[in-house]
Amino acid sequence: TLSSKTMEVNVVGNFNVTRLVAQEIAALNNFEKPKDNENDSGVIIQTASMAAFEGAVGFPLYSASKTAIVSMTLPLARELGRYGIRCVTIAPGFMETPMAEPMDPKSRKAMIDIIPFPHGRFGEPSEFADLVKLIITNGFINGTTIRMDGGIRAPM
Repeated sequence: TLSSKTMEVNVVGNFNVTRLVAQEIAALNNFEKPKDNENDSGVIIQTASMAAFEGAVGFPLYSASKTAIVSMTLPLARELGRYGIRCVTIAPGFMETPMAEPMDPKSRKAMIDIIPFPHGRFGEPSEFADLVKLIITNGFINGTTIRMDGGIRAPM
């Protein structure tokens, strides 16, 4: 069913990819924490959604699946820290991606209008990439979810 597919892809799939990547990163250091505390072994960056916090009307299971990713972040950071692996999640809001292209203009405008700042647009993929770069280069960002949504708080 659609509901089990949502959970399978968003939760189980995300967990399995994270588990396998963490195993590969840890193996690079022979499953030991790096001796140089200034350099981590790597960072796993997951993607959730603002729906994890706001809920999406008509999509409670999607929201629950994204909340599960957010909920995994801190326990994964604690578990993987012994291998020098950080774990961070990004929760984007409305982004200018191919998924937004078929949106009808009226719906698009309604979504844009509730973004406090910057006005008049969705987030850009390059802004998402910039946040990923920041997370990679800042070794003290760990075990948290960063909202990247222009300050939006979706209406109920």
